[in-house]
Amino acid sequence: MAASRSNKTYARLRLVLGDQLNLDHGWFDEVDSDVLYVIAELGQELDYVKHHVQKICAFFAAMRRFADALAKQGHEVEYLDLDKTKEFNNLKDLLKVYCDQHAVDVFEYQRPDEYRLAEQLGDLGLPKSVEVRACDSEHFLLARDELEDYVERGKHNRMETFYRKLRKRFDILMDGDKPEGGEWNYDAENRHKLKADDLKEIPKPMTFDNDVGEILERLDRHDVEYFGEAREKLPWPVDRSQARQLLAYFCRRCLPNFGRFQDAMTCRHEHAWSLYHSRLSFALNAKILHPREVIDAALERYRESDDVPLSSVEGFVRQILGWREYVRAVYWVNMPDYARRNRLRAKRDLPRYFWDGDTKMNCMRQALGQSLEHAYAHHIQRLMITGNFCLLAGIDPNQVDAWYLGVYVDAIEWVEMPNTRGMSQFADGG
Repeated sequence: MAASRSNKTYARLRLVLGDQLNLDHGWFDEVDSDVLYVIAELGQELDYVKHHVQKICAFFAAMRRFADALAKQGHEVEYLDLDKTKEFNNLKDLLKVYCDQHAVDVFEYQRPDEYRLAEQLGDLGLPKSVEVRACDSEHFLLARDELEDYVERGKHNRMETFYRKLRKRFDILMDGDKPEGGEWNYDAENRHKLKADDLKEIPKPMTFDNDVGEILERLDRHDVEYFGEAREKLPWPVDRSQARQLLAYFCRRCLPNFGRFQDAMTCRHEHAWSLYHSRLSFALNAKILHPREVIDAALERYRESDDVPLSSVEGFVRQILGWREYVRAVYWVNMPDYARRNRLRAKRDLPRYFWDGDTKMNCMRQALGQSLEHAYAHHIQRLMITGNFCLLAGIDPNQVDAWYLGVYVDAIEWVEMPNTRGMSQFADGG
């Protein structure tokens, strides 16, 4: 088995998953030399679907930065890369060895946001001498045990109704009991087209030059299968400092026009892939940023300036407070049956051009090409172009799920599946 750096004993071992990179979690309020934090690159996370190489690199780079940040605060941290975990079959095997090797009394974990990991961690088979404790990830606005109060299992639950309840509960864009501005939703104002003069104003996206050369070498050394355009300088934010820079840039430069062009597409500009979108979804879904932090930053920019229309800030808040929390609720309330639903009995194979973008259909070529180049596309490209094509063509929803889950840098099953199997494919029957 892969060896740890030492055989030091610890009272507690705490697991941090790759999408639990929240430095503000209560775990880290105090430094305790009797607590060991384990963060691991695992083969099981690379082969349940084939992933875009930028997605793998982004998570591994963010995990390493997070481990370094914890160590800098004085915490005991064990970062296990693929070289150290290659001989473990899965997470369960690794944890058994490390709990035994460090003679821990207590194993603790934050509840995962993917069903498969929740099942795995709920049945570890550790010795009875090891107490197992689970806690909340302290990330979402709604706690897991509240979700059934907002979404009914097996039923059609309108996002708009859900969204209004959360607006009231968290007092966001409210004027007493009424929505600020008199309307709950300004979606009708979020559908402008990009005219010739508008193209001149599209901002250059803020990107980063994170060196992931070593990660790429490690992936190849371990024969990891991946697809998409590899970049030794990764443009995505992989730590809290970078994520906050991107949030500030979005609020300053993009938020004023975000609402107007939220649904827009063009292939006539070098920054067509980013437009006015925040591109904060990876940082949010890896829990580097908290959703309330993101919402509050947008609200502050709206309150302090006169160039951000209500329709822009409401449209952005609706994505974070409304849609993001809503799809998580749909996922958890309906799993595991949700993953098997195929109401329209679609069974065709996913076309090969989803993996190379080589098709004569222009909209599909543009959307697929951008996805493969950047590991990113905005919601219209994902749902209304590639998603609608799969619906009309009758593609097997299992294959659709696997592609979406693999191709996008921000894709984690709780947010991916309700969007694809549900909204775009109607496989859940609505």
